[in-house]
Amino acid sequence: MKETYEFLKKCGVFYIATIDNDKPRVRPFGAINIFEDKLYLQTGKVKNVSKQIEINNHVEICGFCDGRWIRIETELIKDDRIEAKKSMLDNNPELRSMYNEEDDNTEVLYFTNSKSTIYSFTEAPIVMEF
Repeated sequence: MKETYEFLKKCGVFYIATIDNDKPRVRPFGAINIFEDKLYLQTGKVKNVSKQIEINNHVEICGFCDGRWIRIETELIKDDRIEAKKSMLDNNPELRSMYNEEDDNTEVLYFTNSKSTIYSFTEAPIVMEF
């Protein structure tokens, strides 16, 4: 999990694919955090991505950095605790201009049943499950 976190942090921007009825939807994300030995991301409850994850929490994430790319198959689980939200915002302070751990919009989700694969054109894939 830590290698996945470090890779996504290094990417800066990574992309999350969800399903909207029968259509794929992909959008950029940048905030990632480790809290209580779980990998988390953050969004707003008012966003379509949140509504799509609520209906189908299976997502795929992809990022590219330094000639390598990562693909993550995961399920996202909502964590409504203030402590989880605060940790995310404290570790991604650029979000504080839009979110607050005590507002009704901030949503953090942790990864579960995850398979992360780092690929390159010159090395064998690195597969991690967490």
